[in-house]
Amino acid sequence: MRKFMKIRRPRHVAILVPFVAMMLGGTGCSRPENNPVVSVILDTDIGPDYDDVGAITILHAMAQQGEAKILATVADNKYEGIASILDIFNTYWGEPDIPIGVPKGEGVSMKDSQHWTDTLLAKYPHKIKSNDEVPGSVDVYRKVLAAQPDTSVTIVSVGFLTNLANLLRSKGDSYSPLDGIQLVKQKVKSLVCMAGLYPSGKEFNMFHDSTASQYLFSNWPTDVIFSGFEIGKKIKTGLPLVQNGSIQNDPAKDVFRISLPQHPSDTAGRMSWDETTVLVAVRGYEPYYTLHPGRVIVNDDGSNSWDDSGKGQYYLVEKASPATVTDVINQLMMQRPK
Repeated sequence: MRKFMKIRRPRHVAILVPFVAMMLGGTGCSRPENNPVVSVILDTDIGPDYDDVGAITILHAMAQQGEAKILATVADNKYEGIASILDIFNTYWGEPDIPIGVPKGEGVSMKDSQHWTDTLLAKYPHKIKSNDEVPGSVDVYRKVLAAQPDTSVTIVSVGFLTNLANLLRSKGDSYSPLDGIQLVKQKVKSLVCMAGLYPSGKEFNMFHDSTASQYLFSNWPTDVIFSGFEIGKKIKTGLPLVQNGSIQNDPAKDVFRISLPQHPSDTAGRMSWDETTVLVAVRGYEPYYTLHPGRVIVNDDGSNSWDDSGKGQYYLVEKASPATVTDVINQLMMQRPK
């Protein structure tokens, strides 16, 4: 969720490392067509905004096409019902056994203002009835990561950064003797993250739990790609799904049908911060974007700036037109489960 914030319009900077695509070929940041299936853990605040609904929908659509394997869907938001919402989408797409986790310690608790969650909980099948029925998000991370091949997992973060900071702080356990930083370094290929505004500004995901954001991006041991606020702001999706009369009893359609009319800025579709992040995580940044290298600086108030001399982190810079990416996302959102 990314709304109701003061935005500094970023200067358009595109300083690119020569041969960056070649250099990142082994990191999972750019995925050629013949690459193996991308193993994904989705970390989402699904609820405060509904671009998360589009994100989990297109992730399942790409998984159904054989592009991705969803290892887990973990919540970084604590409102009661969020585990059930994740279960609804996983069940709808024929994957009811995907592990689900929710934060068990301190964290942000923020429900949707459009009340679409109530509709989904009443209408769609789900076996999980309470957050108490699922393990903690960090436990799910550690269990799933420990079982994967080395440097094989792409983490997609489209919410608050609490889970990931807590994962780095975690100690060895029955799943792995490695601490969190060691486990991530061994098992994770890359982190693709919707957080921040580039090259500088203040964005919702980054400044909520800014302490976690600071710790995370100062200590994360693998490559990071940021899809900033400025990227998803231009890409408005969901209207073709709502207008498609052949699609019925679809949870994503219900969410967008309920929510789009509630705000004047959404008449052409909802801004798609989280969908663009998932798209890049699975299909790679090319041909839609280029990468600006450096390292994020998270200030105490949760605002961010960028250090061009840093290494190992990148933010997306627009290459293809927003209309091109909009069409790709809309088509994925209209796919149906087999």
